[in-house]
Amino acid sequence: MGLMLTAFLLHSVSLVVCGVRTGIFPVNNLHETLSVTAWALAAVFLVFSWRFKLKILGIYAAPLITLTMIAAHQMPQPAAHDPQLFKSWWLAAHIITAFLGNAALALAGGLGLLYLLQENAIKKKTRGFFFSRLPSLDLLDVVGYACIVTGFSMITVGLITGVIYAKTVWGHFWSWDPKEVWAAITWLFYAALLHERLTVGWRGRRAALMAIVGFGVMLFTFLGVNFLLKGHHGVFTAM
Repeated sequence: MGLMLTAFLLHSVSLVVCGVRTGIFPVNNLHETLSVTAWALAAVFLVFSWRFKLKILGIYAAPLITLTMIAAHQMPQPAAHDPQLFKSWWLAAHIITAFLGNAALALAGGLGLLYLLQENAIKKKTRGFFFSRLPSLDLLDVVGYACIVTGFSMITVGLITGVIYAKTVWGHFWSWDPKEVWAAITWLFYAALLHERLTVGWRGRRAALMAIVGFGVMLFTFLGVNFLLKGHHGVFTAM
């Protein structure tokens, strides 16, 4: 945890220095986008591991952060196509809230995976170095729900600031850009998940499975759309 916190603080300083040096928010290519993604994952992990005393989540978060940083450092760093696109406080608000929200949803997916592993271990009465350190199913379910609520709230703000930013840059709030459409699909998926939990009582295994599926939907929206479909957001993942 000490190493994770130290790395997060150094990473934060690096992003600030990069932003001050260039005068724009550091998400103008795939290298920087992945770097900010890893930063957001670390930030959310540190907060939730401290809040719920759930350090074991690091067995999922740390490798994910590491792989994201390795991928970032393998990417070239081309200059932004149009630096003026990135000089907006609305963009900064959109990026920060959307990335932190996506990070929380990614951790929810990891908690869903840990829930399924722990449930299977309990059924088979498997105990060992790893499974004996996993928390109770109830705690995994509660923290996963907290991650989804947090992530959903953040991406909601991210969508609002995003459409305002789109208006200032492209002249319209909504253009049916593939990224916009899939962001709306992701929002609706998690809205439905939360609705079913509050009204029907989706918990446990079903909630864990849906969190994992939601992570897949979010991941496609976050990266897959940029590579497979053309739209405004391609400039943020230029290679």
